[in-house]
Amino acid sequence: MDAVLFENGRVYEHGRFVERDLLALDGVIAPAGAPVPADCRRVDLAGDRLVPGFIDIHTHGGGGVDVNAADGAGFAQICRFFAAQGTTGWLCSVLTDTEEATLRSIGYAKAAMAGPIGGARLLGIHLEGPFLAAEYKGAMPERLLREGDAALFYRYQAAADGAVKYITVAPEVPGVVDMIRAISRDVTVAIGHSGADYETAIAAIDAGTRAATHTFNAMGLFHQHRPAIMGAVLERDVYCEAICDGRHLHPGTVRMLLACKGWDKVAAVTDSIQAAGLPDGKYRLGVNDVVVRDGDAVLADTGVRAGSTLTTGQALKNLVKFTGQSVERVLPLLTENPARLIGLAGKGAIAPGMDADLVILDRDLAVRATYVAGRQVYAR
Repeated sequence: MDAVLFENGRVYEHGRFVERDLLALDGVIAPAGAPVPADCRRVDLAGDRLVPGFIDIHTHGGGGVDVNAADGAGFAQICRFFAAQGTTGWLCSVLTDTEEATLRSIGYAKAAMAGPIGGARLLGIHLEGPFLAAEYKGAMPERLLREGDAALFYRYQAAADGAVKYITVAPEVPGVVDMIRAISRDVTVAIGHSGADYETAIAAIDAGTRAATHTFNAMGLFHQHRPAIMGAVLERDVYCEAICDGRHLHPGTVRMLLACKGWDKVAAVTDSIQAAGLPDGKYRLGVNDVVVRDGDAVLADTGVRAGSTLTTGQALKNLVKFTGQSVERVLPLLTENPARLIGLAGKGAIAPGMDADLVILDRDLAVRATYVAGRQVYAR
C-alpha cells in the first residue's frame, strides 16, 4: 500500500483551514483517524497550508510548448511546468485548426492522458472552436471557422475516446443552437467568441449550455437596451470563466462578476499560451505568431490580445489581492468550481475518498510542493 502522511500543518476542508494531519492511501484521501501504516512516508508541512490541487480547464500551454503543436514530449513538458504552478489537473485547449491538425492534437492528448504521472495530470480536451463567430474570432483563424456541425464534433469525440470534456461555441453561428441541443448530453458546452443577441444566447443556454468562455472577452457586451450574450450569462445559472491576470479583467470587473454570479459560479482559468513562465519575446499560438511584451501576449500582425501568460499560482494571488478576501474564500474558484463544471468526480476538494491531488502553499501563497494521486510531482 502506498501511504503518505502530511503532518504539522493546516489542511483546507469545508471552506476553512484545520490544524490536523492528513493521510493518503493509494492515491486517495483516507478518513480522519484511519490507521497510519508503519511504512508510511511522512511530509512535514512545517505550519504551511495543504490545499486541493488547482484545475485549469482553459489553457493552450506553457513552459515553451503550444498545445496545438505538442507531441508526447511536449505534453510531458507542459505537465511538469503546470505542476510547478500548483496545477494538478488540466484540460488542453485546442485552438481552431484544420480537421487533420485537430485530430493530430487529439491523438497526442489521448496518449498523454494514459501516460505515467510526471506532473499535472491531463484530464481531457477542450475544443475552442471551430464553431465560432468571425466578428469575435480573437486569435481564431477566420478561414477555419465553421457552421454548427454535430457530426464533426462526434468525429473528434470518437477519435478522443470520449476525452473531449469541454467545447466553446458561438450561439449565433448557423446550426450551433441545434448542435448544442444534440451534444450537450455528451460534453460540457460553453458559449464565447460570440456577438449573439440576448434571445439567441438564452436559446443556447436553454439548449444545454453550462458556461461562458473567458467572460467579458471576445463577446458582445451589455447594453441596457441590448443585453446581448453578456446579459444572458450574467442572468442565467451558468458558470463564467474568468482570466484574472489584471489585463483581461479589471479587478473591479472581477468583483462585479463574483457579486453577480456568486462565488460558486465563477471558474478561474489562465487561457495561457506557451509563453507562460518565459520572458517576453516571439511565440506561437496554434497557427498564429504572437509577441509578448511586458507579459502581455498579442497577435504579431494585428495586436489583438492572444491568450495570457498567467499561471494558476499567480491567479490565486491575484484573486486574493483583487477581492480583498481570504485564500479560503478564493480557493474554490481554482478547485471545486472548475471540477464541478466539467464533472470531475473525486477532484477539487479535500475529503475522504477524493483523489489526493494536493498542493502545499507557504505563508506567501507560493507553491512549495505538488502531489498528484499522493505522489510528489514538484518540490521547490
